[in-house]
Amino acid sequence: MNTSSVAEAAARASTLSTDDPIVIALTGVRRHYGSGDRLVQAVDGVDLTIRRGEIVALLGPNGAGKTTTLDMLLGLTVPSVGTVEVLGTTPERATAGGSIGAVLQTGGLLSDLTVLETVQLIASLHGAAAIGRVPEVMERADLGHLARRRVAKCSGGEQQRVKFALAMVSDPDILVLDEPTAGMDVTARRHFWDVMRADADAGRTILFATHYLEEAEQFARRTIVMHRGVVVADSPTARLRASLGERTVSATIASHEADDLVAMLSATPGVIEVRLDDDRLALRAADSDIVARILLDAGARDLEIAAPTLETAFTALTED
Repeated sequence: MNTSSVAEAAARASTLSTDDPIVIALTGVRRHYGSGDRLVQAVDGVDLTIRRGEIVALLGPNGAGKTTTLDMLLGLTVPSVGTVEVLGTTPERATAGGSIGAVLQTGGLLSDLTVLETVQLIASLHGAAAIGRVPEVMERADLGHLARRRVAKCSGGEQQRVKFALAMVSDPDILVLDEPTAGMDVTARRHFWDVMRADADAGRTILFATHYLEEAEQFARRTIVMHRGVVVADSPTARLRASLGERTVSATIASHEADDLVAMLSATPGVIEVRLDDDRLALRAADSDIVARILLDAGARDLEIAAPTLETAFTALTED
């Protein structure tokens, strides 16, 4: 992610006011499966609020509780303990009223219908207004050229776009997305997130779970990390990305300077993990400016300084 993208994401995040209404609220939510020795605590005491217009990434390794949390938001499962509110009502009522839409990993499509017939069928369940939105939704999901293709003949990425169109026909206030771009090519993913950004700017709230950390880094204004059923981090994405503090510094050094430089840098406050591979030195430092000055004064070449990535923060938060 380039510097301008980070600045843009931070600027968007700063426009979200704490005066914006809360549209999702989880309070003391726990969800377990089984009992006795087979008890699995999928979600273990989550307190969470999301406001109108936020784009929130939900990250976590497999088994972290992401999908269970999304299922509770959609009324597909209920908490063992705690409460879930969506737009001030129950998830079941919000879903039935079309106020919350979803693109999920699970759940099949009717393979014998065409793409257009599928979208029209689901729109008919939401009334005349939704039926009238079908052409717009088809265009926004980039499905126009696939309208007459049978769903069974669509690729995995194309079927994801069909699911996206189905989620949009009711014009929901909230979109919940579980791995929404799985199977999409680069162009389709870019188009999808362009649409999502425009929706969020217009006030739609978007919560998405993904394994593509670069998507969270580029598109989420706020990132929540879950691990073993609990929230281990929740902050603006740019802030979480920089939360580790240290930057990675690397440079090419002369072999006769190597031992002295390694000793000097290892003794410099805030420097950790000094590594030397042939003539390439790399380290992490809280103050990269001091390290850069030392290296340049010693005649180092090809100096590179890299800010922490979201992947680095994610790994640090979820590794055992």
